[in-house]
Amino acid sequence: FANTDRATRQLKQKLDEHLVGVSKNALTTAHLLPAFEQEPPVAQDIQSLRKRSPSNFKWQDTAVEKINVWQQQISQETKHKVGFFSVNMASTGCGKTFANAKIMRALSSDKQSLRFVLALGLRTLTLQTGDEYRDRVGLDNSELAVLIGSRAVMELHQQAKSDLAKMSDENTGSASQESLLDEDIDFDCALPEQKLSTVLTCERDKQFLYAPVLACTIDHLMAATETKRGGRYILPTLRLMSSDLVIDEIDDFTGDDLIAIGRLIHLAGMLGRKVMISSATIPPYMAEGYFKAYRDGWQLYCKTRDASNIIGCAWIDEFSTKVHTNKQSETPDSIKQYRQDHAHFIEKRIKKLNKQPAKRKVDITSCQSIIDNHQGKSHQQADVIESKQQAYFDCIAQSALNKHQQHHFTDPATKLKVSFGVVRVANISPCVELTKFLLEKNWPDNTEVRVMAYHSQQVLLMRSVQEQHLDAVLKRKEKANEAPRSLSNTVIRQHLSTVHKQSPNVEHVLFILVATPVEEVGRDHDFDWAVIEPSSYRSIIQLAGRVKRHREGEVAQPNISLLQYNWKGLKELHRENNKVFNRPGFEELMPLATHDVSQLINSDEMAQRLDAIARISLPSYLTTQYIKSLKQATSLAELEHAATWQWLANYKCTDPSSLNGYLNQHWFLTALPQTLAPFRQSEPTLKVYLTFDEDHQEYKFCEKDEQGYAIDREAILNIQRYQLNGLADSRLWLKRDFDQSCTQLADSQEISKRIISLRYGELNFRHDESKKYAYNDQLGLVKI
Repeated sequence: FANTDRATRQLKQKLDEHLVGVSKNALTTAHLLPAFEQEPPVAQDIQSLRKRSPSNFKWQDTAVEKINVWQQQISQETKHKVGFFSVNMASTGCGKTFANAKIMRALSSDKQSLRFVLALGLRTLTLQTGDEYRDRVGLDNSELAVLIGSRAVMELHQQAKSDLAKMSDENTGSASQESLLDEDIDFDCALPEQKLSTVLTCERDKQFLYAPVLACTIDHLMAATETKRGGRYILPTLRLMSSDLVIDEIDDFTGDDLIAIGRLIHLAGMLGRKVMISSATIPPYMAEGYFKAYRDGWQLYCKTRDASNIIGCAWIDEFSTKVHTNKQSETPDSIKQYRQDHAHFIEKRIKKLNKQPAKRKVDITSCQSIIDNHQGKSHQQADVIESKQQAYFDCIAQSALNKHQQHHFTDPATKLKVSFGVVRVANISPCVELTKFLLEKNWPDNTEVRVMAYHSQQVLLMRSVQEQHLDAVLKRKEKANEAPRSLSNTVIRQHLSTVHKQSPNVEHVLFILVATPVEEVGRDHDFDWAVIEPSSYRSIIQLAGRVKRHREGEVAQPNISLLQYNWKGLKELHRENNKVFNRPGFEELMPLATHDVSQLINSDEMAQRLDAIARISLPSYLTTQYIKSLKQATSLAELEHAATWQWLANYKCTDPSSLNGYLNQHWFLTALPQTLAPFRQSEPTLKVYLTFDEDHQEYKFCEKDEQGYAIDREAILNIQRYQLNGLADSRLWLKRDFDQSCTQLADSQEISKRIISLRYGELNFRHDESKKYAYNDQLGLVKI
């Protein structure tokens, strides 16, 4: 016998019968594969993409026109299919997402239709992009599928738009009838009932394959090259056979993730697809390394098909579009040519960027007084460490006050001077500790604060409520001297009215978001100022993109403050050869010469303008030979360029964990590359649910067993509850109540609070049995 009936537990199918059936289906499917490249539907006649863009987005049409001209020229040179690799580096707020759709339409075989996959790194980005493609591009549910890997997150997102998705029951059956996808998918289209669709028995699999445009977290495609055993590679590989690939915000990844994405880009080239990588801050070695991965894949495609070795290369930003034909794709000269073309494009981009108004300027918050005051004291004593941390937090608070003084606006109703600021910290524990410090601090008599902690270890429903509020308040697109729309928000209005009535001496109100790197990507937020505990040059640039994000005009005073040391560096200043710009950061790969941020950046240049120039361009001295001989980096930008070269552009490396080893050796025949350089490798996390106990009328952290039943684990996991004192509670920016939110959802859906809590009470964290944890609805879960 080959298998067992899952429902009856009876032997189901004879082995010979099973093998003969598999043989027939395999043969049928193999014959259908070439046809499948053309069979799936495309989205046609998208009116919004045919129209000219508004004048301030004219660059989108310029990009399409340049690509069309190149296509006409290349069609005269060869009648064969050619490859295409493009880089979109338009700045934030310039309409990259919409432009990418226009460009992919221009690159389609008929120049009229759409069929591509848009892969993103975060659920929030994927959901936002799905919304934009529906609202702005005009794709309906029969043309666009959105896949993020969490039905609960998708439902909460849709509920925020007053369109709560209906829950669907899981199908059951034998292993061969199970979906190759673990997640639900938001897509609604009549699927063809012939050819390959008859082989795929699960509706979700068909939707994943047949949707003309698929917006998904990149994890759903990575299985195409990451699967070590089993059939999880089948669906994403089939999807790539018929879809071009766009990877948005590509530089949000680091390390092994970048190497794994290189393997995916190589497969896309090998399947004859076009590839675009998109981000405003793509480093040179990343663009070059991914071009080589695509080129090597395209060469394999040309050996099996009637296709040309020619690869079209496009560089696109809001200033210009350059399309160049790379004709020497089988020689090392093609890489050299690409490097030169990319450098020339970046050179022109930098000249244009330098002519733009400086929207962000930086100063350094000195920590020298903390070092002086703790000189000679024991570095190991808990009270000394706590004293040093309190002094560090006080520096942050003073920086916030200084930035508020220089960057605030006046509320017309109360005449209060108001600002919205963000403090970026590297890790969760300091994030929570700093939040409590700011909530309880003795602020000046004329100043009030409202503070919120934002990190990943928060219950799903609480984080959703928080993000909905932040998205509503911080999407600021007001013009100069125009009051922000956030002042009309009910919560903000209530705070200002209360302060005005109860504290007549107060003149200043600071709304402070204390956030970990979760704020750096995926959030369309616009703050007046920022205080940054840096982890890398990339973290500085990413967070800075949330300051004066959509508003125009140059700033006179610095609106971003960089702390001279990060907390880890200050706490362990006495240790030699200690790596502190890691987890997050790049120092794991190579040590820095110093941990004093004022010596790791060009503070004079940043005082005049902060932008991504140091990240997107290579200094002339930073050659391959220089990087090879480098023992320690002298700046944050230098460290990141060296790391990116090592991961993606070290063409002499033959190690199975390297991208080049995968491309040019025979390691692809093994599972070693995926094992040694896996995608999304992280420490194991524990998933718990804050679940309503109907017998005791209280909430407990539980784990689900195999049958889905909740088992109380709160005491075993050493999770304690705590409450904020009255002063801290009164200074909360947004008060959240899990029970209240569960009750509202339960009433609206007419189901029990217990079921709601089991759906939306999810929380993931790295559990250490030797540690204790504390939970609060406002501050989330933190290790103590």
